[in-house]
Amino acid sequence: MTTITADTETAQTDTVAKGFIGIPEKTARILATAGGTLTVASCFLAWTWTPKYPGNLTVTGYPGGLQWLVLIGGALTTLFALASYGVKGLSWLIPAGADAAIKLSALAAFATAWYTGISISTTLGGPINLEPGGGVAMLVTLAALIGALALPFERPALEAGDPDDGAWDRFKHDAGQKWTTVKAAFASGPVRPARALPAWAEILLIAVVLGLGLAVFTYGITTPYQELFIGFLITAAFGAAALNKAGLMARVTALTTKHRNVALVGAFAAAAAFPLTQTDDQYANLGVNILIFATVALGLNIVVGLTGLLDLGYVAFLGVGAYTAALVSGSPNSPFGVHLPFWAALLVGAAASMVFGVLIGAPTLRLRGDYLAIVTLGFGEIFRISMNNLDGVSGPDITNGPNGIANVPNVVLFGFDFGAPHTIAGFTIGRFANYFLLMLLITLIVVLVFRRSAESRIGRAWVAIREDETAAEAMGINGFRVKLIAFALGATLAGLAGAVQAHVNYTVTPDQYVFANAVPPNSAFLLAAVVLGGMGTISGPLVGGALLFLLPNKLQSLGEYQLLAFGIALVILMRLRPEGLIPNRRNQLELHKDLEAPTVLSKAGA
Repeated sequence: MTTITADTETAQTDTVAKGFIGIPEKTARILATAGGTLTVASCFLAWTWTPKYPGNLTVTGYPGGLQWLVLIGGALTTLFALASYGVKGLSWLIPAGADAAIKLSALAAFATAWYTGISISTTLGGPINLEPGGGVAMLVTLAALIGALALPFERPALEAGDPDDGAWDRFKHDAGQKWTTVKAAFASGPVRPARALPAWAEILLIAVVLGLGLAVFTYGITTPYQELFIGFLITAAFGAAALNKAGLMARVTALTTKHRNVALVGAFAAAAAFPLTQTDDQYANLGVNILIFATVALGLNIVVGLTGLLDLGYVAFLGVGAYTAALVSGSPNSPFGVHLPFWAALLVGAAASMVFGVLIGAPTLRLRGDYLAIVTLGFGEIFRISMNNLDGVSGPDITNGPNGIANVPNVVLFGFDFGAPHTIAGFTIGRFANYFLLMLLITLIVVLVFRRSAESRIGRAWVAIREDETAAEAMGINGFRVKLIAFALGATLAGLAGAVQAHVNYTVTPDQYVFANAVPPNSAFLLAAVVLGGMGTISGPLVGGALLFLLPNKLQSLGEYQLLAFGIALVILMRLRPEGLIPNRRNQLELHKDLEAPTVLSKAGA
């Protein structure tokens, strides 16, 4: 037994009272609070004297451009700091504690303010182009960050409750056992129980959160210049981490889990409202391609995330669906002269991808690990080369070779022409907005298929194969059949997205379906989207796919350095958060060996 003396207690108290910088806790908290407040005030000052730098940062009295992002970081820092003092009405902001959230929100304001100051200096020719307001913002954000970092660090306790899904809760109930499942909220403390609310109030809160999510997505996708987009990424990343450490993300997750069907419908309703926020098709075009990419990533998640098969040629199934739909949709470049209605072309494209999935999977899925990865990589390259050679010279004239299948007609469904603008309830919806809504419906179908499959008996078999194929087969699971079903289903979902892609882009060419380049979709980016978002989850690949498609389109000025920047960012993220942005909680426990695993306390009735 260890005896704790008075000297030991004093040393522990001193350790808790000071952060790693050595500033007393009380002083640090005052510094963080004052720094956050002054950060908000500095955003109302002019940061530069010339409008040559985008964002209208020359106005005193009204924030513009990047100033709004710094203001958000400063406001979060101030609110979390005030809540840590116990200010009445703000305790709901920090159900898991404030200190970690203060650090991240202060870091968001600091990083965005200093990025803006450095960008102004390098763009305009030196720091002399900074107005006093810009210097003040950089200094006060630094002061807030120093105060935040000086706050004491305590190793976080683990949260109670398994955040996975209702199937796990049902399993625990049926087993007749009481479990205490622990996890880490990524350095957040234990979340205090939320006050009980009526069901309508909880649904209203979900609607508010979805509305805020739509606003953030719309702001990010419509940023008009690169500097603002980079600032948005900085603020969004650190701001989301701050909300997570404060425990607000856990609260929202608990609500959406409790009202899962309502949250799913609400999420797609919010997404459907996105085209109504746009005045032209520029960003709607980007939105529909994001949906295509994210939906294909979700299909790949069945193969990689649930079943544990490394597929490096998955983009070929997207190409099979696109080429098949283009060939049977009445394109003048098609040698078949067939013009099927869209619903039929969609089903034919999905069926063709499924057939190819079975044909490729049947002889190869007895392989494992690196060998399977090499075979699927070879299939992806074989598909691209074959489509390139079916030009009437190197092979039969089917795909028009490198020129592809052009002039794919617009979708006409139940008399509604998706290629023409329409005015509905006073809103004019353009071509790409129409296709955005169509692709959103396809995404909903894919999400429902993924969800029902993952929760079914075959889904549990996929997870068993992923965890230990030898043990699963020893327990009676036919590993080959289960993996083949996963391969075929994933290919089918990719084919659905490919059929829509052919009509959106008008043209299908072989160079759209390569293993890796700087512009998605390609197999490397699809796999990265699954890993980055969170393997085995629904929202993870959707978020990861949206992020990885948006980055190359918004950062085109990086040119040939895009892949370098992407690689560095991916290495850093995988080092800090290997489970992904929206992780499967069991994977999170496995990847963080310092966390405790679920522990059985007692049996029911004991």
